Amino acid sequence: MTAELVRGQNHTLPQTRLEIRVSAGSPVVAGATLGDERGTVRGAEWIAHPASHRVPGLEVSRQAAADHRLAVDLDALPAEVHRVTVVLALPMGAGRPVSFGAVAAPFVAVTGLDGTEIATFTLTGLDTESAVSALELYRRQGAWKVRAVGQGYAAGLAGLFADQGVAEAAETAAAIQEAVASGLARSVTPPPRTTEGERVRHPAGPAAAGAQAPAPPVPEAQPAEPLGDPASARTEAPGGGPIDYAHPRRQTSAPPPPPPTAPPAAPGQPPRPVAGDATGWSMDERLYNQIWGMFEDLARAVAAYRSAVDFAESRMDHELDRALSDPRNRIGGAGDRAREAARAKRDELTGRAREALERDLAQLAAESAVVEPALPAAYAGWDNPVWHAYRVPMEIPMALRLGDLRLGEAPDLRIPLLVRLPLERGIWIDSGRTASEAAASTTGDQLRGLAVETAVTLAARLLAVYPAGEFSVHVVDPAGSAAGQLSPLVGSGVLAGPPAAGAEGVASVLAHLTRRVDLVQMAIRAGAADALPPDLDTGEHLLIVNDFPHGFDDRAVTQLRYLADEGPSVGVHLLMVADREDARAYGPVLDPLWRSLLRITPVADDHLADPWVGHAWTYEPLRTPQGSRVLEQVLALVAEARRGGRR
Repeated sequence: MTAELVRGQNHTLPQTRLEIRVSAGSPVVAGATLGDERGTVRGAEWIAHPASHRVPGLEVSRQAAADHRLAVDLDALPAEVHRVTVVLALPMGAGRPVSFGAVAAPFVAVTGLDGTEIATFTLTGLDTESAVSALELYRRQGAWKVRAVGQGYAAGLAGLFADQGVAEAAETAAAIQEAVASGLARSVTPPPRTTEGERVRHPAGPAAAGAQAPAPPVPEAQPAEPLGDPASARTEAPGGGPIDYAHPRRQTSAPPPPPPTAPPAAPGQPPRPVAGDATGWSMDERLYNQIWGMFEDLARAVAAYRSAVDFAESRMDHELDRALSDPRNRIGGAGDRAREAARAKRDELTGRAREALERDLAQLAAESAVVEPALPAAYAGWDNPVWHAYRVPMEIPMALRLGDLRLGEAPDLRIPLLVRLPLERGIWIDSGRTASEAAASTTGDQLRGLAVETAVTLAARLLAVYPAGEFSVHVVDPAGSAAGQLSPLVGSGVLAGPPAAGAEGVASVLAHLTRRVDLVQMAIRAGAADALPPDLDTGEHLLIVNDFPHGFDDRAVTQLRYLADEGPSVGVHLLMVADREDARAYGPVLDPLWRSLLRITPVADDHLADPWVGHAWTYEPLRTPQGSRVLEQVLALVAEARRGGRR
């Protein structure tokens, strides 16, 4: 029976191999410290955190996430360790919560390796604290117990570590936050959550494999918060359309549940998957929520499988060590029989875990097979027939597909990577060489060419999903090195102007967009949209920067950082094609720029992490089918619609 602890209460632990599961409403850092008899942490090597996620007997997550699983083997702790303290902290950064009082109360559960809960604790009553000692496992008279602590620290991790006796508390805390910032830069941002409950799931879903799946993320059901006066979030500008920088299709009440469109399944069989089997106000929103639910389901199913395999391997090692430490097993065939029995048990456990995973993958594959053909153009791949019936839309969709994601355990199952529109942060297409197999087989020139082609296809998708005249694309190509790859955009006439070349061209485009950001920000904050110049284009803008930092001086770099930070909130978005190594001459001044962008690659690469369990997902960019003219045809329709709107 689960013990629901309150602050200060303790409970005896019936076993020494445990999992500690953390669930929070927003990304948190989860770590643990090892203490001696007096609770003193003797050094940084006794702290498990994202930059050093393993210590003897303990393993924690490598990044900040909304959900964590910490593995604990109390028997493997050093003999001088008498206390394990689980630590939670809020990641630092612009736009992130600064205290636990501003987020949902974290929930911590101590479980056995089979998922059975032993004790739980909800950390209520937190206010200004940004770090907290959630609970501790401590040894008393040879037995281990768990105690609910809930001690918060307004001074953050530095204050927490100082209280535990860490000599260089501030330096250690800073190193952890630096590692967390790097991890968050590669993490896919989940959609905001609401409270209408879990996605409709099938019995053969991840829960059957032992994965705990909290309510999946669905779009926020509250109005977007404007920059200044709420009334100025949507105003009329002279000579132009409405200024609307709120996310589209957000409602003020909970969306309705999905309609019962699936016929009941035969007894003993899982329900048939149905496209749009999620909550939402429209079919597009239901499909969006369903795709994110599939993404989360696959993450948790694979997490459960990997956890089971690790447990089976650890159990086999423990049984082999115990058998071989007995001198009686060193004579005759007893030792061989012990080894065979341990391996047989390992194979049995991993086989059962694989069977559960295969059931989950089969159900997700069936769901993907019905969802993919039903996707609208904004969510669909270039090979989807929906593009053959493409027409310029009358309103902005809620999301855009940037590519596909997959995991090694399911190489044939691909989940669309969807991002909300308008874009909340810029995109960086890494043209440098990475450690992936696909990059290793591609030359540097080919990578740079593929990176620009990826930028062109993304720009084309953005142009295609916005109403005519409400989205403009600017290109900066200082050396003119991407003329061939940019030809679809240039030839169709959809660019706001020819690609800017040379230092003067770079300066002119950046000055134009910086001025626009400044004017719109001032107008919104002052509630004076009618004061905007009549020549100001109030639509969304995308700046494609190729071959950065070539052609950029210090002033241009400063303007680019400003556009990356301030532009998205007022409709100016950044798409960079760059190799980070080429910008090393600027030193660490550009590190915040890279971290503020969503990094994708022109070839398959496993660099993106999910926000739940932190898997490294393989990202694959979207490509047009070989020999297809779909890109040119779509851009021609966009250009025709623009010309029609100017008549």
